Amino acid sequence: SCSRAKDVTMPAKLPVNFFSTRSPVIDLFRGQLDYADQLRQDSEVVLYFFYAPWCGQSIAAREEIEHVASRLSDQVLFVAVNCWWNQGKCRKQKHFFYFPVIHLYHRSFGPIEYKGPMSAVYIEKFVRRVMTPLLYISSRSKLLDFLSNYEPGVVGFFEFNASPQPPGYLTFFTSALHSLKKDYLGTIRFGVVTDKRVAEEISLVHSGSVYLHRHANTSLIYPKDIMNFTAENICKWALENREMLIRWLRPHGGKSLLLNNELKKGPALLIFIPYNPLAEIHPLLDEITKVALEYHKCNKSQAAEPDFQHVGDSDSPAFDSSVTDAHQKFSETFPIAKYPCCNTVVLPQWHSISRTHNVCELCVNQTLGVKPNKVHVPHCNFLEIEAALDSFYLQEHTFFQVISNTIECSNFLSFYSPFSYYTACCRTVNRHFLSFISSEKTIFQTPKVAFSSHGKKDNTQFSIPHIEDRNCFIPDLNISSMNITGLSCRTNKTLNLYLLDSNLFWIYAERLGASRSTHLKEFAAIVDLKEEVHYVLDQNQSLVGPTLENFIKNFSVLYSPLKRHLVDDPSVHFHEEHVVTEVTTNTFHETVFLSAKNVLLLYYAQWCGFCASLNHIFIQLARLLPPDSFTVARIDVTRNDLPWEFMTDRLPTILFFPHQRKEQSVKFPEDFSVNLPNLLKFILHHSSLSSSEPCTKECLHKESVLQQGHISHLEREIQKLRSEISALHQAHDQLEAQLSEARREEQRLQQQKHTLEKQHKILQLHSEQLQATYDQKNQELLEMAEKLQELADASENLLKENALLRILVASRGGKLQSKDEIKEPLQSEQTLSENNDISLSTATAALQEKRIDNIDTIETEHSSGNRTE
Repeated sequence: SCSRAKDVTMPAKLPVNFFSTRSPVIDLFRGQLDYADQLRQDSEVVLYFFYAPWCGQSIAAREEIEHVASRLSDQVLFVAVNCWWNQGKCRKQKHFFYFPVIHLYHRSFGPIEYKGPMSAVYIEKFVRRVMTPLLYISSRSKLLDFLSNYEPGVVGFFEFNASPQPPGYLTFFTSALHSLKKDYLGTIRFGVVTDKRVAEEISLVHSGSVYLHRHANTSLIYPKDIMNFTAENICKWALENREMLIRWLRPHGGKSLLLNNELKKGPALLIFIPYNPLAEIHPLLDEITKVALEYHKCNKSQAAEPDFQHVGDSDSPAFDSSVTDAHQKFSETFPIAKYPCCNTVVLPQWHSISRTHNVCELCVNQTLGVKPNKVHVPHCNFLEIEAALDSFYLQEHTFFQVISNTIECSNFLSFYSPFSYYTACCRTVNRHFLSFISSEKTIFQTPKVAFSSHGKKDNTQFSIPHIEDRNCFIPDLNISSMNITGLSCRTNKTLNLYLLDSNLFWIYAERLGASRSTHLKEFAAIVDLKEEVHYVLDQNQSLVGPTLENFIKNFSVLYSPLKRHLVDDPSVHFHEEHVVTEVTTNTFHETVFLSAKNVLLLYYAQWCGFCASLNHIFIQLARLLPPDSFTVARIDVTRNDLPWEFMTDRLPTILFFPHQRKEQSVKFPEDFSVNLPNLLKFILHHSSLSSSEPCTKECLHKESVLQQGHISHLEREIQKLRSEISALHQAHDQLEAQLSEARREEQRLQQQKHTLEKQHKILQLHSEQLQATYDQKNQELLEMAEKLQELADASENLLKENALLRILVASRGGKLQSKDEIKEPLQSEQTLSENNDISLSTATAALQEKRIDNIDTIETEHSSGNRTE
C-alpha cells in the first residue's frame, strides 16, 4: 500500500520596505513592535500606521500618510508597522479585523484610534487635534468665536498664578484626549480660559470650573459636588449632555448600519457640501449652521418671529412698498390674534396631465367683521382648524381654475362663533415652482391681489401668499427670521440635519438624485424612511441659507407641496428600439397613461430568476400583437420608483392597461400559469369593448376592418411559424446525423479503452515481476557485501601479523650482528649460531609461504565476486 504524501508548505517570502527609504515614515516592515514602543518613549506625539502589504486600502492610504508626514514630521513621529508577517511581533500580539489601522499616542496616553476617512486632510486635522486637544482662549472675542461654532464647546477656567499647572488642569487636558478616543469625529471642542474677566462672561468664578455651552438649551457647569472631578467623568458628562444640532456622517465604505440607524430616528435633511477640514473659514458651513440654529431655537421663536399669516379687514389701507409701513399696517390690522391658526392646503390637479396646483393658505381669523374686545388665544385649537378644513373642502370647487395669475381670498363664516371667520387665499403654482425658487424668478414678481366673497361680502385688499413667497411682498424682510425660528418645536415633522462631504460621498448624492455631470458638488435631500419618500432640492438653485429655509418650511407644513422624487434607471438607452419596451420612472406616465394603445406591463427585477424565464414569452407576445394597438413593456422595480397606487410586493406581476380605461388596470391572475395562450386570452378579454350602446354601420365596418387586420396579421404570423417549424425539422435531421456519428465515435473510443486497459494489466504484471527480481538481486548483493566485509577484516588481521613478524625478524638480525662483532673464539657457540640461523631461515621461509597463500586466496575471492556482479 502506498503511503500518503506529506503536505508541502511553501514558506512566506521575506517582507520588503512598504514605504520609500526617503520617506519621513519609519517603516518597520518586519513587524518590530517592541522597537516601535522604544521609539515612542522619546516622542510627545506618535502615529502608528498598522498595515498589510497586500491590502488595497493600505496601499491607497500609504500616499496619504506620507503627505501628512511630510507636513508634520518635525512635530509628530510617524511609524509604520507591518502587522501581517507571521514572524513579526505585531502579528503575534495584535489581532486586527481590518487594515489599515491608525493609532495615536500623546505621551503615555493612548492608543487613540482614528476611524475617519483615509484622506490626508482629515488625518492631519485629527492629528492636530491630538497635538493640541485644548484651545487657548485669551480674549472675549475669541471666546465668542469659540462658542458660536456649531460643535459643542467645553470651556475650563484655570488660573496659572501660583503654580505652572493649577489643580485639575491635567485632568481637564486628559478629558479632552478621552473625548477624541471615544468620538473620533471630534464633535466636542475643548478650550481653556486663564483670564478671570473672560471667564466671568460665562459665569465661571472659581478656578477649576468647567462649562458646557449649548445653543438651544441651557448651558451647564460641571457638578463637582455630585461627580468626582476625573477625566473619564468630565468626558462622559460632556458626551451625555452635548447638543447635536447638526451632525457629520462619514460612512467608512464597508458594511455598516450608520445611515440606517440615523434615518430610523425620523425625517432627515442630508446636505452634501465640499469640505476641507484644514480651511480656516467655511462660509457655506456657517450659513448652514445659522439655519440649523434658527431651526432649533425654540425658546426664542415667539419673540423673533413676526406674524404675517392673517388677511386684513375691510378697513385696511392699500399695500405700500415701504417695509416699515407694511409692518405697521399689519400690526394695526391685526391687534388681537398675534399667532393665528393657519394651514396650507394643496388642491388636487384639475387633470392628470396638468402640471399646476392650486395652493391655499387657510387661517382661522377672529378679527374680521365685528371687532370685539381683545380675546387672547394662546394656542391653536385642533377642532377649529378641522372645522375650517371641512368648510373649505365644501367650497374648494371655487378655486378649481386652470391658470390664475391672481391670489384670490375668500372668507367663510364659522358656525361656532359669530366673531370667527375662515380665510382662504389661493393661487396657482407650477410644479417646478413648488421648490420655491427666488422671488425674482417666481410668478409673483408683480402680485395682483383679487378677492371674491362666498357667503359674505368683503373688500379686503390684503392677502397672504404661500409661505415661501412672502418675501415677494416684503422683499427686504430677512427670510430666516420669518418662520424658520423654532420650527423644529412647532411641527410634527421635525428634521434631523446631517452633513456629508461631497468630495468623499458624492455617490450617495447621485443615488438620491443628484446630477452626475454637475461641477459644483452641492446637494440637499430630505429622506423620510417611515413614509418611504424623499425630496430633492432643485440643483439649479444655489445651496444658500434662504433656499434651505424654504426647503425645510415646505416640508414642515401639513400638506407639503414638495413633489416626491422617484429614482430613475440611468442605464436604459431610449434610442434603441426593442420589441419589448423598457419603461423607467420618467417614461412611466408617458408610455402607460398618455399612450393611445393597450399596454401590457411586466414588473421584474434583476435577481428574479422566474422573471427572466418569461422574457421569451413576452417577446413572442409582442411579435404576435399588432404594434399599432398594443405595447408590451416591462419595468425594473429595483432600479425605478413607482407611484403608490402601482406598487407591488410580488414578482413577477403583470398588469394590463386598456387604452380607453387606463385607470382601470387589470392584474393577471396569480393562479393562472404564465404562458402565451393564457396571456392572449387575458389581453383579448379585457381589451374588448364593453359598451351597451348599439353598434352602427360605421362601427360594424370598423369592427370588420379591425377583425380582417387581426386575421391577416395572424395568418402572417402562422406562415412565419410554419417556416420556423420547417427550419427546425431540418435542424433536427442534422442533429440526428451528428448524434449517430457521435455514437459511432463513442463505440470506437470504448474499444480503444478496453485495449488500453488490457495492455495496462499486462504491464502491471510485468512491473510486479521486475519488482520481485529486483528485490531478490538486492538481497544477494547484501549477502555478498557482508562476505566481502568479512574478507576485508581477515586481510587486515593478516597485515597486522605480517608487520609483527617483520619487527621480530629485524630484532633477530640485530642480535646476530652484535654477536658477530663480539667474535667469540668458541666453536661451540659458532655451531649454535649456525643452527639458529638455519631455524630462523626456515621460519622466515614458512611465514613467507603462508603470506603468499593468503594473498592468492584474497585475489581468488575478488575475482569470483567480480564475476558474480
